[in-house]
Amino acid sequence: MTVTALALKIREEERVLMIDNPLPWPNGARCAVAFTFDIDTDSFLHLLFGEKMPDMVAATSWARYDEIALPRLLRIYRDFGLKQTFFYPAWCMERYPHLVDAILKDGHEIAHHGYLHESMRHMPDRESEVEWIVRGVDVIEKMTGKKPRGFRAPNYHFSRHSASILAQLDFRYDSSLMDDDLPSLYQTSHGELLGLPSSGALDDWAQYVNNSEIGSVRSIRSPQEASKTFMADFEAAYRYGGMWIAVWHPWVSARPARAEAMCRMIEEMQIRGDVWITTMEAIADHVHGLIAREEWAPRRTKLPYYEEPLSVGEMPPQVG
Repeated sequence: MTVTALALKIREEERVLMIDNPLPWPNGARCAVAFTFDIDTDSFLHLLFGEKMPDMVAATSWARYDEIALPRLLRIYRDFGLKQTFFYPAWCMERYPHLVDAILKDGHEIAHHGYLHESMRHMPDRESEVEWIVRGVDVIEKMTGKKPRGFRAPNYHFSRHSASILAQLDFRYDSSLMDDDLPSLYQTSHGELLGLPSSGALDDWAQYVNNSEIGSVRSIRSPQEASKTFMADFEAAYRYGGMWIAVWHPWVSARPARAEAMCRMIEEMQIRGDVWITTMEAIADHVHGLIAREEWAPRRTKLPYYEEPLSVGEMPPQVG
């Protein structure tokens, strides 16, 4: 065996060690990539502060940097020839319709991200969760001309009902959970729902957000340090045939130095020639097609994981 053949054999064995069921990506791509942005703007601040919101001027100004950041992102995507996915709280769409128009003009996907960035798992019952998800659907359909196909729960707060509600409402995919490296199917009481998972390592919040007013205090990483974390996950996805789905926010990651770092990441991915950078909707359509043609079989997981909490007899006594 030649050195080259041995190296290829070792590389293939490593792929199986890490991901034992890689799926074929279009045109021989090694992995799928989506630079998704959650456009929360100041929606979540209303939930945090309620009647105090008129006095939260500094925090609001920070979140409303979206009005500068989003046009910058759209210019970057145009320059690189990319279409991407924006997860949008419907209230933000109503509040800032000019930003929605700019996204639609450039042909990007708008997906569901709650109405006011509300927590699904803090809803009092299933009916309330359905009501607020449908309210968001109605706004998105009215403003974009079509129902949203994707969903990401605000703060990743998925309730026991969330998956079955999304399946019942015919959502094409969800991107709230972190249970796999590949797409998977969630089995619910109302049918199956495709999951396109991400990872906490790909959320920009942990890298860049330090604001004592909202209770988020941490060391801010430089764009170079953050990129190192993001690209380590990309390199693994590239080696083993996985997905790389960023969960970023315009007012966090689209300030000039951080946006420059993002541009360098896109350049590095594009120059390889075998990285599929696309929308979440396109990834979902591709995966659904593979499943329908029986060309690839995903892992299936029943949701919710638990119907009831553990019994008292199963819980060891705890002090403190």
